[in-house]
Amino acid sequence: MNKKVILLSAVVLMFVSGSIFGLHQLATSVQRRMNPVLIHSPYDIAMETRAYHNELLVADLHSDALMWDHDLAKNNQVGHVDFPRLKEGNVAVQVFSVVTKVPDNEGKSTYGGGLDQITLLAVVELWPPQTWFNLTERALYQAHRLETLEKQLDGEFEIVTSKSDLTGFIAHRAENPQPVAGVLSLEGAHALEGNLDNIDVLYNAGFRIVGLTHHFDNDIGGASLGEGKKGLTDFGRDVVIRLEEEGMIIDLAHASSTLIKDVLAITTRPVIVTHTGVKGICVNARNLSDDDIKRIAERGGVIGIGYDPLFTCMAGVRSIVLSIQYVADLVGVEHVALGSDFDGVITAPFDTSGIALITQGLIDAGFTPDEIRMIMGENVINFLEKNLP
Repeated sequence: MNKKVILLSAVVLMFVSGSIFGLHQLATSVQRRMNPVLIHSPYDIAMETRAYHNELLVADLHSDALMWDHDLAKNNQVGHVDFPRLKEGNVAVQVFSVVTKVPDNEGKSTYGGGLDQITLLAVVELWPPQTWFNLTERALYQAHRLETLEKQLDGEFEIVTSKSDLTGFIAHRAENPQPVAGVLSLEGAHALEGNLDNIDVLYNAGFRIVGLTHHFDNDIGGASLGEGKKGLTDFGRDVVIRLEEEGMIIDLAHASSTLIKDVLAITTRPVIVTHTGVKGICVNARNLSDDDIKRIAERGGVIGIGYDPLFTCMAGVRSIVLSIQYVADLVGVEHVALGSDFDGVITAPFDTSGIALITQGLIDAGFTPDEIRMIMGENVINFLEKNLP
């Protein structure tokens, strides 16, 4: 054990000897400040809309709930996602993303280990010491949290890792509308720690979607908010080829336009963008250009629209619906979905229990019932049915 680990262990032991309860309260306070909600339940939704919404198969492509120190089997009344609120919102499929590194200076960061915001979060939340300086271990620890949730809920929550899992879940839900399915996603392939064999490690832990970058350039390639806006590195090409061979889904959220082009040039399978905005509605480096959207749609991809003003430039349901409408008009309604980015340090207009507000917004915008079913979840479910192993 190196000196950094020994020092950090000592700090944690001092904290623990003082008050584990105090550390939990600190973590809860941090999440409350970093993941605010503008409108809380009860939501003003027409009875007819609620009845229609409850008949839908709703899917959300991105939540960072596993990062936070909460029992997701209970309504935590903080942040955006937990099992009771997923049920209340009639969410059938939730993609749970795993964050392993958030540097203080994201755009100029490198991919390596060392102290960053997730290190500090791991200490405060008492993650195992092996996670403090190893990004792969951080991913595995959060995957274990989802496994724990599945065991706690015993049939009410299922982790989906294959086509057959998903088909079985949909059949189960047709008989009993209560269960929720979870899919594991990695936000940033820097969690591989530069080792291709860790793809197998993460696959065996249940990961089926892999985002190549996060907010910073890494050893895979360039991020949309990174300094270089570069494409794939040589190692990145090896990673992408291996992911496609494994049947894992590539997520181009946070990817630079150059990286998007490079990935599509060497792959044959559809890709996904789990959470983003579009430059046609909100111009910033994080959002997709029209060319990006067209390239992804031509490959049969699906684009999840995020809820934060970073994605939409405005807060609220109307701004989310405008972004959905933009993608639908540009490339077709079959290529757009929900990608909330819940619990990802965002300002959310509602938590997941209020997702019927988007159904109401789509109705108000003139979408047809078939189009609403596609946007609210069927596009994601169809994509997963075709592209999971």
